[in-house]
Amino acid sequence: MKPESADNETLSSSGSEAESDKEFVERLRRLSAIAGSATALAKAAGISQSGLQRYLKGGEPTRRVLVALAECTGVDLVWLATGKGSERPGAALAEDHDEDTYAYVPLYDSRCSGGHGAWNERATVLTRLAFTRYSLRKKGITPAVAACLRVDGDSMTGLLEDGDTVMVDLGRNTLEGEGVYVIRLDDRLYAKRLQRQFDGSLLIISHNKEYQALTVPRDRLQELEIIGRVVWSGGWLI
Repeated sequence: MKPESADNETLSSSGSEAESDKEFVERLRRLSAIAGSATALAKAAGISQSGLQRYLKGGEPTRRVLVALAECTGVDLVWLATGKGSERPGAALAEDHDEDTYAYVPLYDSRCSGGHGAWNERATVLTRLAFTRYSLRKKGITPAVAACLRVDGDSMTGLLEDGDTVMVDLGRNTLEGEGVYVIRLDDRLYAKRLQRQFDGSLLIISHNKEYQALTVPRDRLQELEIIGRVVWSGGWLI
């Protein structure tokens, strides 16, 4: 009887573990819905598409990946990892209509040079900024693929001042027309105006006229990494 009891215990444990894995996959699918798609979720979290697909099939993510997934979608880390508690941090204390009214976009510190990895791999989330879902929807912005950063330096002064906060639409990471984009050059992030030239080259323009424009030849465009388009800015007036 003892061997049979041991077998039953093993089977029961395996079934419970399989159920737990299934529930975790369902939570990941919930994050994909929040982001708009699995592709958007992977991009926002800074992980590969193949990696996300592996987790959706039951693979075990690392702690760093769990943190990245929770931060980019605004869900509670404990809820994501275990299914316990509320999906949203502090949801039990918030008013019922708050979640429907506001979306919370992470504000990263300025130390966002992530080497050859994802741009936000070594960044720290300082806080989350609240924007009305209506205003974001009106501009076509998906909260899960948006991030806020602080401007560093005076190269864009007159448009963006040192210390200003900007929101970046990470889903718009290709040049779709002249505008201000966050780009990565030499493992540093810059907010610059990009303008395509008739010969296929790209002009990197600083708003501050004391800085000369830089030209990226057509055959070197692959060396320029566009993180996303700047869609909002804000800062103190005093």
